[in-house]
Amino acid sequence: MMKTKQILRFPRLDTVLNVEKFIRKHDGEFKKRALWENLPKKMMYQTFCVVIDYLLYSRKISIDSEGKIGWIHYPQKVKEHLKNKELFWSEV
Repeated sequence: MMKTKQILRFPRLDTVLNVEKFIRKHDGEFKKRALWENLPKKMMYQTFCVVIDYLLYSRKISIDSEGKIGWIHYPQKVKEHLKNKELFWSEV
């Protein structure tokens, strides 16, 4: 569940989409701070953190054991895998 905290600035949709696009392009290359520093369009770090929290909460990204951020949201591939009768969904 997302932590409730005081948010001074909410990101605009284009900001969220730009961060998503950058993460997809550079999948697994950057840790959080380095990702923020390499974004093509600069933004406040707090705004960036709100975007990252949202993407984690919505299960579009993950952070590996090294702290690198990767894109994990592939809905089309999920649909393809669900068609495979040998694969099934199990709640653990």
